[in-house]
Amino acid sequence: MVDTISVTVQVDLDGEYARIVATGCLTGAGQWALHPLIRRARVLPRGIHVIVGLRGAHHVEPAGVDLLRRAVAQDGAVGLVLPDPLPAHQLTPVDHTPVVPGGPAGPVRRARTAA
Repeated sequence: MVDTISVTVQVDLDGEYARIVATGCLTGAGQWALHPLIRRARVLPRGIHVIVGLRGAHHVEPAGVDLLRRAVAQDGAVGLVLPDPLPAHQLTPVDHTPVVPGGPAGPVRRARTAA
């Protein structure tokens, strides 16, 4: 099986939200493909909120989610929309991933952190 990720970037006309929708496989190695897209979306109109949607991914590796979380935790204006249910795995104790309540991405589930 080839682990590929397909990405679509959607920007609303008002410039408030940019949504990066990923489908396919999110792996530890493949999640790096999202980083330049997130950076480019962040330089769109000032104050834009970037949402990375992973609900359409048919295979999500725990390492991919953890690495992506760590990368976006550095930027408070990036939210993750995770598949529900998220694959069972232990997250790192520090999880500062912002979530977007409602909004154009729909309901968002905050991930559990290890105690």
